[in-house]
Amino acid sequence: MRIEDLQPAEGSRKQNKRVGRGVGSGHGKTSCKGHKGQKARSGGSKGAGFEGGQMPLQRRLPKRGFSNYPFAKEYAVINLKDLAKMQGVEVITPEVLREKGIVKDMKDGLKILGAGDVAGPLTVKAHAFSSSAVAKITGAGGKAEVI
Repeated sequence: MRIEDLQPAEGSRKQNKRVGRGVGSGHGKTSCKGHKGQKARSGGSKGAGFEGGQMPLQRRLPKRGFSNYPFAKEYAVINLKDLAKMQGVEVITPEVLREKGIVKDMKDGLKILGAGDVAGPLTVKAHAFSSSAVAKITGAGGKAEVI
């Protein structure tokens, strides 16, 4: 078998319906939209949630509460087991992690999580720490500094 002999299984590939390409195609003239009316026009459909002019459900229900979504901080997370890969570095900062390629996208900051163990005393500077990470870093004789 050669690469040029490969082809998809019979019936697995279906051609797109090409409308508005003449009467011979079977989809010409009105382009499968029938005659006149709102649905025959370009952009002629009501939006999601439209209920024929009746007050839509999402507007009838009362709105309550507050969403923190626009203001929420999204951190780049890294575990202690990933810091164990950092050989010969006493002070670990977000810039050092970015240089080494361990963290690619910093987002709103760096958060250290507590999965894994710390080999020796380390000074770790980050924007946030989990409580278990702080306990393990200080337990090994290191420092966890919030930037």
